[in-house]
Amino acid sequence: MSIRPCYKSIFLFLFLLASHGTFAQQYNMSAIPGLVGGKESGIDSNTTVLTLADCIRFALKNQPALNQSLLDESIARTNNAIGLSGWLPQVTGAATYQHYLQLPIAFSTINGVLTPLTSGVYNYSIPSVSASQTIFNTDVLLAARAAKLNTLEAKQNTVSTKINLVSGVSKAFYDLLLSIEQIGVYKEDTARLRKNQSDAYNRYKSGIVDKVDYKQATISLNNSLSQLKSATEAVTAKYALLKQLMGFTYNTRFTVQFDTAQVMQEIYIDTNARLQFEKRIEYQELQTAKRMQRETTLYYQLGFLPSLSAYYNYNYEFESNIFSDLYSKAYPYSLFGLQLNIPIFTGLRRLENVHKAKLQEQRTDWDEVNLRLAIYAQYSQALASYKSNLYYLREQGENVEMAREVYNIVKLQYREGVKAYLDVIIAESDLQTSEINYLNALFQLIESKIDLEKAMGDIPTEI
Repeated sequence: MSIRPCYKSIFLFLFLLASHGTFAQQYNMSAIPGLVGGKESGIDSNTTVLTLADCIRFALKNQPALNQSLLDESIARTNNAIGLSGWLPQVTGAATYQHYLQLPIAFSTINGVLTPLTSGVYNYSIPSVSASQTIFNTDVLLAARAAKLNTLEAKQNTVSTKINLVSGVSKAFYDLLLSIEQIGVYKEDTARLRKNQSDAYNRYKSGIVDKVDYKQATISLNNSLSQLKSATEAVTAKYALLKQLMGFTYNTRFTVQFDTAQVMQEIYIDTNARLQFEKRIEYQELQTAKRMQRETTLYYQLGFLPSLSAYYNYNYEFESNIFSDLYSKAYPYSLFGLQLNIPIFTGLRRLENVHKAKLQEQRTDWDEVNLRLAIYAQYSQALASYKSNLYYLREQGENVEMAREVYNIVKLQYREGVKAYLDVIIAESDLQTSEINYLNALFQLIESKIDLEKAMGDIPTEI
């Protein structure tokens, strides 16, 4: 069943935010030494207030892990070029110099007598150029067939990194907002307690009540101030985590801002949407791995085919008995030919490699079965968490309304002398707890929505 907006919760949330004054909270971090901001960073160097979209855009341009993935894409394309270079002609040059200390002996028949004679000259120098061209070879064939898959695998890894990055930055952003909103609740609570303390003190001085009420009010105020301090300190650490996930190393302090109405609109998702495994990047990566494994199997199956190449050699030979005259005259010669290599028997190596490759294909098939089970489990858990958090949010919204109403009534009754101050403390504590629970429920719902979108493969990778 599709989820309809809960207008009561929306109204309540807007009321809380308006009372807290947290539409644009500003908590500055100490400057972190780093690069100078610019257009390439994803935000202007003078920007100090960032929305979630700004944070994600910045992360997609500056996060180290993502930039490493982009470099891996370039490395994959370079590796493809290296593998495919085997199809191009290979040209090499060489030069040799050789001096005989003793000339070799050759036998020749002179006047019917086998006579030993020296042959050749003392000095040789042969510069040469040789070229070869692969006509067919299974290694370069595999490189050609696997090139697109290597590039695709690197791109899919980049997409996976982007998905995790967007998810992580979003959760850190909302976690930071939760702490900021909690500060607003504690500030409101502190303001109420200061007023209660002042009232209790005045009643004590007037002789209406004893000093117990004033002491209890002071204790409650001190506890609230401690909670406010802890929440304020937590914001600093959560800003640091958000900066880390963004890759934010600039000498710029920023604050976070969000559109309340948009946040409330975006917490809802169609829970009837069908799970499609093909949308998950992990499933796409596995399909690419299976295709690469099939190419490996084909490579070993074609291992019985011969390799054929053509070659050409050109030699510019110099010969002389006298070194100073060595390069005065050349005796060039050249040749070309074809070379065919046929694997006749390789000790059953090819057959065993084919068997191994087919077993690895079967293993990747089971990897797919296991991945489908894991994806469905993640989806089921995320969906259940989202639904329960949505229900919990609605219930906590009603609790806040009732707790605020009870507090106002008890506070009036205390002033009239009907209720004891202990009842005021309990009502005020219930109000604070319900407001904190509501905020926790809201941001737990947002986090579970992100998990559900990730499980369904719906996390956007471009902002």
